[in-house]
Amino acid sequence: MSSPTRPPQPGIRLRVDLDGDPHPRRSAKIEAHLQVDVAADGAPGDLPAAQLAVVIAVDVAESNRAAVRHALPAVLRALPDRISFAVLGSGPAPVRCYPRGDAEWAVADRDERRRAVFVAGSLPLHREGPRPAGYAAWVAASRALLVGRPVSVRHLVLITDGSSAAGETRLEAELDACAGQFTCHVFAVGADWDPDPLLTLAERLHGTAEFVDDGLGRAITAAIHRLRRVHTPQLPIDVTVRPAVRQVSLSERSPRPHRLGGLRLRGRPDRWSFPTHQWEQGRRDYLLTLVADADGDPLDTELQFAMVSIGDVHAPVTARWRLPGRLPPDAGAGAGSVRDLNDTARMGNALRRGLVAAEKNQREVAEECLGQAARLAVRLGTDWVLDVIRTVGEIGDFPETRVRLHHVDAGSLRPMILRAGSRTGWPPAGVVGARPGPRCGDCGHPAGREARFCIACGERLR
Repeated sequence: MSSPTRPPQPGIRLRVDLDGDPHPRRSAKIEAHLQVDVAADGAPGDLPAAQLAVVIAVDVAESNRAAVRHALPAVLRALPDRISFAVLGSGPAPVRCYPRGDAEWAVADRDERRRAVFVAGSLPLHREGPRPAGYAAWVAASRALLVGRPVSVRHLVLITDGSSAAGETRLEAELDACAGQFTCHVFAVGADWDPDPLLTLAERLHGTAEFVDDGLGRAITAAIHRLRRVHTPQLPIDVTVRPAVRQVSLSERSPRPHRLGGLRLRGRPDRWSFPTHQWEQGRRDYLLTLVADADGDPLDTELQFAMVSIGDVHAPVTARWRLPGRLPPDAGAGAGSVRDLNDTARMGNALRRGLVAAEKNQREVAEECLGQAARLAVRLGTDWVLDVIRTVGEIGDFPETRVRLHHVDAGSLRPMILRAGSRTGWPPAGVVGARPGPRCGDCGHPAGREARFCIACGERLR
């Protein structure tokens, strides 16, 4: 997904906070919070539209055509000049409905947009009868188009009502084949979709899944505009470890939870590379976990267990094996940072488990999980989690913070489950100071001085 013609990378600041010093034993776990701040200094305000390729896949049944009847033409009319695009419909398998003929891609201009809008009026959708074998078919069709397009950013916009999800068997295998090839934004419409595979798509393809009840066209257009704020489509985080370290894992916790697959570099068993995607201005938070053995290492001596590298920026991960019987020092800012990062992940997992249990009418499990999420949300100051819980139950006073579940329609819980699985509460409120400079007039998010679109909501800056 990277391109040799891409302008210089944005400025990167890397900070490492460690979870205290470990006890000297086999399989000691060392956790570190990697805080990465990306500034747009020296980078252009917008990625040229010619460097973007977008597949718009419409996985919607004919009975739900109203959900996309107006949205899809609006999205096509708003495509920026020179962006590469293709539109997939279904009948019954995914099929390219635009561009027509032998061409795989259209390049947007006034005439191409006009023709695409006209064709979208007769977009084939699912009818009664055979359906595609789940989301894997849509991902495979998109991959066949995207991998051959030599641009910086390749992206799938999947609009789904869940009508083709039955009988899913190949999704994980297909996502393995797509690793690093493109990113994805899932828009769920209607009320019959299952949140789990949509969250899997978003996590594995380094994207976002969201429910849209109204304003689908605006939401998709904003997502495409945000792609132009991507300064670096792919940037690896490299971790070089000392011989005592035998396991390495890295997970992105913010702005969205993602599983990162590490690759051991050939000929360098001490070095791991973790690909990351769509770097924009703002903060990212990662949890680095090392498993190390104390055999042969000196005690109570500062040791470098790893070196973290992002581009030309490097930061060491240092700690010392504690002397036997010595009490650990007072926890500093680093330990608190790691603890909060882990608690944020636990909060999100508890919220999602509680909502899923409520959907299945497992009242006791739901109340226990939502109570755990509420206690963590109070401590972390994550108000949006408390707001979600209040829509389904009553929250008691802190510190017990018990939740008493209301009667809730199961269908109304799916958008909440999707939000809980694709949004993080990190960093806690007040941790990140406001950046100086202009702000978006719609959402208030800070904006670069050369920016034309908001990186948060996608609206044009005024």
